[in-house]
Amino acid sequence: MLQQTDTLDLSPGVHAVRSATRWLASISDRERWSAALAFALTLCVDEALTNVVSYAFSPLDAMTAGRRSGDQAPPSIHLRCTLLAQQVRIEIIDNGRSYDVTRTAPLSLAQSLDEARIGGLGLHLMRHYLSDMSYRRHENKNHLTLIINTHDGAT
Repeated sequence: MLQQTDTLDLSPGVHAVRSATRWLASISDRERWSAALAFALTLCVDEALTNVVSYAFSPLDAMTAGRRSGDQAPPSIHLRCTLLAQQVRIEIIDNGRSYDVTRTAPLSLAQSLDEARIGGLGLHLMRHYLSDMSYRRHENKNHLTLIINTHDGAT
């Protein structure tokens, strides 16, 4: 199987996550991924992008996308989905604040409903579904790579 790559450029904002999940759904349909694989990747991309849109840029950055002055590049997010023989890799590249999500300690899971809190489980779910997740900061951009191995028949 030859490597295939799809890309999507987004501005951080209220429609970014929805646009990304639609893009991913179109790839899933084209490649005939299993429901389990499509769900896992969509959940992980949704969680990662929600965090980027919510925290990587200041509110002013999102409101003035494309209108920043000086040597600052406008806020941007670039997605790259690479299909390999036994793997799907999604790279999320943004020029927001530096943050390495892979160094975030996992939350302790609640022992009962009374102890449970809303939120904070996205990273736990990502670690559950992904085969690997890596981060690097290069040329003032965050590069978060999400990997799911498909050799187990998940496609």
